[in-house]
Amino acid sequence: MAVAQVPRSWFGGLPKELQAAQEAILRPDVQEMLRKLSEHNLGIYMPHMHDEGTGEFQPLPDGVSQLEDGLKVSFHPEEAIVDREDRSYVPIGWVGRDGATPRMACTSRCVSQGTMHTSGS
Repeated sequence: MAVAQVPRSWFGGLPKELQAAQEAILRPDVQEMLRKLSEHNLGIYMPHMHDEGTGEFQPLPDGVSQLEDGLKVSFHPEEAIVDREDRSYVPIGWVGRDGATPRMACTSRCVSQGTMHTSGS
């Protein structure tokens, strides 16, 4: 499978931090890291969110985590994503600035909704 990437002509539409991420994925050392991560069923992701008004890409701010719950993605302060009696979370994306810091989480419960099986409420 070929590496999917944003065409270089579109890089100008991304914030500089995300342009750097798109360019880095093409580097041989990053490709080698990806091969090693893949041996452990892990991958690489580009932490981001979208402007609510324009839909444009934005870097995921420090201290904010992306949360998948009920097949929907939302963004919360990292300290707000804590296990509760009725819901627990599994980290699914990390950054490694000062050790492995979770930046993405998913609810760790399954709910049957009619014929659909989902992680949501």
